[in-house]
Amino acid sequence: MKKFRKLLVLALSLLSVLIFVTGASAQPFRQAEALNVVLVHGAWADGSSWSEVISRLQAAGLHVTAVQNPLTSLADSLAATRRALALQDGPTVLVAHSWGGTVISEVGTDPKVTAYVAARAPDAERILSPCPENSPPCRYGQASRNSFTKLSETAFLDYFANGVARDKAEVLYAVQEPTAASLFNGRTTAAAWHSKPSSYAVSKLDQTISPDLERFLAARMKATTVEIEAGHLSLVSHPRDIADLILAAAGRGQQ
Repeated sequence: MKKFRKLLVLALSLLSVLIFVTGASAQPFRQAEALNVVLVHGAWADGSSWSEVISRLQAAGLHVTAVQNPLTSLADSLAATRRALALQDGPTVLVAHSWGGTVISEVGTDPKVTAYVAARAPDAERILSPCPENSPPCRYGQASRNSFTKLSETAFLDYFANGVARDKAEVLYAVQEPTAASLFNGRTTAAAWHSKPSSYAVSKLDQTISPDLERFLAARMKATTVEIEAGHLSLVSHPRDIADLILAAAGRGQQ
């Protein structure tokens, strides 16, 4: 018998966490059983930001792949994510943090998708500012060279990584991936959350994006919403909470 292939897409953003489930043909996300997880990082980061989440997912028996998101253009990020998904064998949960949620808003429309978790979820042909001008990281430092941006040490450690242990934050600062300034002008052609029931976890202590904006996004999606006592990098400061969310979406329960 030909295998029935489901794709669960889980996206975790700098803002929060959101779960979408497709319409009539999809099973509720809590009943789905995934074999794989694909993780997509956001701006000013690399795949290592998922490290403590990855170890928990692997301990639960899941096959995990972290996409090294190029952060050069939306088209490049979409292509990298689709390549990773094409290599998965069986039901898969796709997870994104921060700007990565923009990527899965487009990829999540794939007909194989039955569940989609995200937080950064722009509408089709719309742009969500990655760093509002009045937010501390923008006020205290983005350096730009050759059309690529990086956060200053103060902006990164004190605001972008608020709530993360200092030693971990310093490592993340050292490995932050330069991000194309033009990246944030990329517009998706679709928004998967329009057709999928959702759940959303708000980062209550986020100093990069207002938690009230996160709550607005969750309400707009009519999402079931939870709130986490976390800053912008909840996947680093609260890896157990994030892993538990992914495991629930994968039908594995908490570890």
